[in-house]
Amino acid sequence: MHLARLRLRDFRNYARLDAEFAPGFHVLLGRNAQGKTNLLEAIYLAATLRSFRGAGGHQLIRHGQQGYFIGARAVGQATREIGIYWSAAERRLTLDRQKVRRLADYLGTLRAVVFCAEDLQLVKGTARVRRRFMDLLLAQTQPGYLAWLLRYLQAVRSRNAVLKRMPLDEALLEGFTDELVRAGEPIIAARQRLVPQLAPLAQSACQSISSAGETLELSYQPQVRGELRAALEAQRARERVRRATLVGPHLDELMLLLQGRPAATFASEGQKRTLALALKMAQAEFLTGAHGVPPILLIDDVMGELDQSRRAGLLPLLERAQHARGQVFMTCTEESWPRELGRALLRWEVAEGALKAVPA
Repeated sequence: MHLARLRLRDFRNYARLDAEFAPGFHVLLGRNAQGKTNLLEAIYLAATLRSFRGAGGHQLIRHGQQGYFIGARAVGQATREIGIYWSAAERRLTLDRQKVRRLADYLGTLRAVVFCAEDLQLVKGTARVRRRFMDLLLAQTQPGYLAWLLRYLQAVRSRNAVLKRMPLDEALLEGFTDELVRAGEPIIAARQRLVPQLAPLAQSACQSISSAGETLELSYQPQVRGELRAALEAQRARERVRRATLVGPHLDELMLLLQGRPAATFASEGQKRTLALALKMAQAEFLTGAHGVPPILLIDDVMGELDQSRRAGLLPLLERAQHARGQVFMTCTEESWPRELGRALLRWEVAEGALKAVPA
């Protein structure tokens, strides 16, 4: 899979961009604050409909404009045309110029894994960050998962709204409880299957980039032990006091254990960086195994922050992507450009929201 074309209109600092990309390794060079990360953000947004920086739609619009547009051509088993328009008044998502009516019909059209400074939140952040990590992987690899997840989250919102109303409508609450159970149980089961498959990939990646031979374990900890309906019934009195749904997969945790201890508490900053990198490498390997082709790798100036052993551990993943006619986009400055990557690179200069190919 690769991104063959990218079009931007009024996105971040890009007034207009039309660029075509071949498979291979693309290095985006330029000084800071020129728009390198914005390009990766646009590609990731086309793949996942989210900004990896956590930005809302209004933050992505070029200053003084009303909305932004991203157009992308994704080439995999078929060639697909993606269109995304966002403004305060209108949101439009199209695939092959047809309006997308269900997100499940869209996700997977373009698959990408991003490596960036924000990845540290996978280790340091709240459980919600790690749940989202699992959910994105499952949405891109398991048909039907996203539909279950959206149904479940809607059921939680509706159930919480009923719990907040007084007097409490018990019949309405029971109806939303039924929906929550129907949607929640497949989510728990899918996560339980995912983690044992992902764990050895993460451990292998951790050992390849850690000079200390550290052991990384992934442990899925569902908030519910046993049947979801029974757990809800056990919390019946507390829910009526707290006026919220207190059990379910919206509260699950993916525990990261380093040498058998919780990484968020006991790992050093360097170790946390290693674990975050290992998780993203595992994500890329899992997607490759599920689909037979590597996802697009987006690397946002992290090579310059890694020591020699961590950089050496990441290189085989990049090389495999190249050999499989995959695609890598890496941002860096001239000072942080990793020379060990060799010369088989496609270089681009980014300056003040403009992209220009650099002759080999």
